[in-house]
Amino acid sequence: MDVNYRMTQNSADLHGVFTLRRDVQTKPSQESIASAEDYAACRQIMQAASKNYSSASSYLPAEKQPHVEALYALMRVGDDRVDVSHSGYKSAQEAIDSWEQEYYQAFETGDSRHPVLRAYLDTAAKFSIPPEIMAPYFRAMRDDLTITRFYTFDDLMHYMDGSAIPVGRAMTHILGIGHPYTITEVLPGADSLSIAMQLSNFWRDIGEDWQLGRVYIPQEDMDYFRYSESDLAAQRINYNFIELMEFEFERTEMHYHTASASVRKLASGRVAVMSALEIYRAILIDIRANRYNVFTRRAGTGRLKKLKLAAKAYLQFR
Repeated sequence: MDVNYRMTQNSADLHGVFTLRRDVQTKPSQESIASAEDYAACRQIMQAASKNYSSASSYLPAEKQPHVEALYALMRVGDDRVDVSHSGYKSAQEAIDSWEQEYYQAFETGDSRHPVLRAYLDTAAKFSIPPEIMAPYFRAMRDDLTITRFYTFDDLMHYMDGSAIPVGRAMTHILGIGHPYTITEVLPGADSLSIAMQLSNFWRDIGEDWQLGRVYIPQEDMDYFRYSESDLAAQRINYNFIELMEFEFERTEMHYHTASASVRKLASGRVAVMSALEIYRAILIDIRANRYNVFTRRAGTGRLKKLKLAAKAYLQFR
């Protein structure tokens, strides 16, 4: 691998260049906006969609778990309207537009007919999460409808500004900042963890995404390592592909390293966040164990391995 190959990173994108909606404000509520059933619906969505996320979140303080589930469900509903089904709408575009409209309407009225939005609205009120934090998320979901390739890593970073970073930033509000740190000091680590986790998913899902017509490997990287889309179609695992994957893994590991240094700055949930970091990081290890077969084998972490990684995380903060 040529170590002189440029590892691009747009720092402005990393720390978020968001289009803010300042006309909507989050107002703390004296009573719960959502019911226990609303939060239970969010929990079911998360458990059905992500074993890794569900496993890591189980180590959160009990009072934080429902709010993290609400955050996950909010984004999963939008993702599914783009990737799974837009039943009831004329198009996926109309489906995601409707979800955005319902989202902002919930903040404007203080209520919603959708259980996930009620749960997230209640969470946002309790932890002062500004509504505009999700503006890039809705932009990224619309990008998913038309953008299927990313020429540079900067282009991919811009996409993750919406698809990944809002999760980490909202999580930071929910878990809180430990003394004597400030949110400005913690957010870069939260951003890096969101990026690293999504990159791990991208590399795990290369074969699945190809079947959906999407390629998240930057085109300039594929060109540099002389690995083509014809190779992807043929599910070719050769020296070029392995070198390409190792280059992307190294880039991903840089973000995990930055994130791990910031976890102890959180006020709560440190074990859960570090467990998530280790569980998603293990995806890279499992891809190697599968001999880089991301086409017919899905990298993952078994229950016993997850318990060991959680124990490792616990020992770091004992």
